[in-house]
Amino acid sequence: MRELYRELRSSGIPLMYLFEIFGLELDFQPLIEELRSWWAGLLKHLPNILLAIIVIAIGFMVTKFAKRYIDRVSRRMVHDSTVAGLIASILTALVVLAFLFLTLSVLQLTGVVATILGAAGVVGLALGLAFQDPILNLFSGIMLSIRNLFKEGDLIEVSGYFGKVQKVNLRNTILMTLQGQEVLIPNKTVAQEPIKNYNRYGMRRVDIGCGVSYGDDLSKVRELTIKAIKDSVAYDTSKDVQLFFNEFGNSSINYTLRFWIAENKTGQADFLSAQSEAIMAIKRVYDDNDIMIPFPIRTLDFGIKGGEKLSEMLGSGKNDNSGDQNFDNEHQST
Repeated sequence: MRELYRELRSSGIPLMYLFEIFGLELDFQPLIEELRSWWAGLLKHLPNILLAIIVIAIGFMVTKFAKRYIDRVSRRMVHDSTVAGLIASILTALVVLAFLFLTLSVLQLTGVVATILGAAGVVGLALGLAFQDPILNLFSGIMLSIRNLFKEGDLIEVSGYFGKVQKVNLRNTILMTLQGQEVLIPNKTVAQEPIKNYNRYGMRRVDIGCGVSYGDDLSKVRELTIKAIKDSVAYDTSKDVQLFFNEFGNSSINYTLRFWIAENKTGQADFLSAQSEAIMAIKRVYDDNDIMIPFPIRTLDFGIKGGEKLSEMLGSGKNDNSGDQNFDNEHQST
């Protein structure tokens, strides 16, 4: 370029005159020097550049293979396709970032790596503070899908809600209550609260509390009650029907009856049906065998002594003020 400029000047072409008209001064020397320094730097770092290209090529192949493998494994671990795809994308992005940092290190751009990591930390902190609840729900949804605590169609109770799981997305767990209402519960709440899963093990127990009078034979009561359940209710025959007397009540001896409903019939309708059939069977067998289920009775006692009949009080002709001291005592009797 400098030789060309000299030749143009020696030829008598008034280039400087033209530059002066437009107020321009053209000097290519700084540009040429900069290009020379770039070329020298390129030649100096050429081995590192070639190595970086090789690393990028290997990273591309590894990432392509890893994406297929991670996607297959995530879909085995997580039944929800959306969550599985998200997990695969996050892990694939981590693999890509690892090769990116490795490439920058090969090119001796450690300062760039440190800058990127610092900027990523600041941005991550800002996003974490700004989107704290959505991020917690997102990671809670991922954890729920990985841990597989329940699946769609399971009957669960969580955070005071009782119903069937309709869907688990990246933000909410959707329940359909037994009354037909849809409830959206944040995933972080589901992950932190205790969960009752009535379908997890395919079995469910019915507990019924009742009482019999003090005059009944308790051995006979136990035998007839258990027999009524075995004869009239569809229960799990692999487990015993149990009856435990547990309390001397005001007017009865109380007991708790326990039996397991048939296997895999853990739905609420099956539970309520078994409970209803059991109560009807117990009432029927007690009626047939003169076993009494006591109920509260209110007795009015007149007079300071108590236990005096109203007819006796009226026939006695007592008109003094002592009659104003009548008591209305309520007690339970058989």
